[in-house]
Amino acid sequence: MKKKLVAALVASACLIALSPTRADARSHRHFHHSVHHGTQAHRGAHHARHGIGRHRHRVRLSRAHRLGGRPAAWCGWWLGRHLGLPRRDLWLARNWARVGHNAGRPGIGVVVVWRHHVGIITGRTGGAWVVKSGNDGHTVRERPRSLSAAIAFRHLGGVSGS
Repeated sequence: MKKKLVAALVASACLIALSPTRADARSHRHFHHSVHHGTQAHRGAHHARHGIGRHRHRVRLSRAHRLGGRPAAWCGWWLGRHLGLPRRDLWLARNWARVGHNAGRPGIGVVVVWRHHVGIITGRTGGAWVVKSGNDGHTVRERPRSLSAAIAFRHLGGVSGS
């Protein structure tokens, strides 16, 4: 009798351990859905119907609220405020690559855009460009930086905060 009970408990434990969790099932369903129904409009309608993403949006807003209105990744937010362009779309660093016009190369006063960071060139020391940016080591810093991985150099002359 005792052996049967132990065998049943082991079998139950194995069944529980090997069964997919709700998170695994959700990830697979979301992946399957995005592969087979790839349009953004279709995904948006599906997410609205099924309530996907609503809670996550509320969490994001409350986190920004806790940080005084500042997003967690805040280099784009800081540069927008610093330059008088308080636009929400510029909170994402990469979006700065579409502001103003192409400077073609680095220079003082030029905005430098990396994939996940943005700053403004304020000078040159030796052979390095000095960049001022927010969220550089969790603070606003002005220091020499490598521009080798930059994806854009933007000149903002005459850009308004619209």
